[in-house]
Amino acid sequence: MLDRLTPRPGARHRRRRVGRGPGSGRGQSSGTGVKGQGTRSGQKIKAWFEGGQMPLLQRVPKRGFKNRFRKEVEIVNVGDLAAFGDGANVDVEALVRQGLVRGSGAPVKLLGGGETPKSLTVKLHRVSASARAKVEAAGGTVELIG
Repeated sequence: MLDRLTPRPGARHRRRRVGRGPGSGRGQSSGTGVKGQGTRSGQKIKAWFEGGQMPLLQRVPKRGFKNRFRKEVEIVNVGDLAAFGDGANVDVEALVRQGLVRGSGAPVKLLGGGETPKSLTVKLHRVSASARAKVEAAGGTVELIG
């Protein structure tokens, strides 16, 4: 049975033989046209080459600055912790469950916007000085995790 397997009709094409006389339809200049850069042998023109014109990427004005060494951080404000109520333990998993951070694996930082509920235990990667002061003033504790 395996000896009778063949490709389906039309699946295999014959190789185009250029430069083999006028009867082939691809003789003389072999389909490259007459004169000019495209007819020469060797390296062909790159797809993005614009004929010597100033390339688009160089013509478009550049703006701004992208810091290659920037570290992405997910942020949460102290006011957002009101969703937990008093005496709750706040860590990254709890914030993800509440939908306050995406849980992308980036470090989470607590910022000092808003008012904090009473006596929270906060365990996050980073905490601003104002956020730490607000949580501790309300009777809570702040721990930094690695």
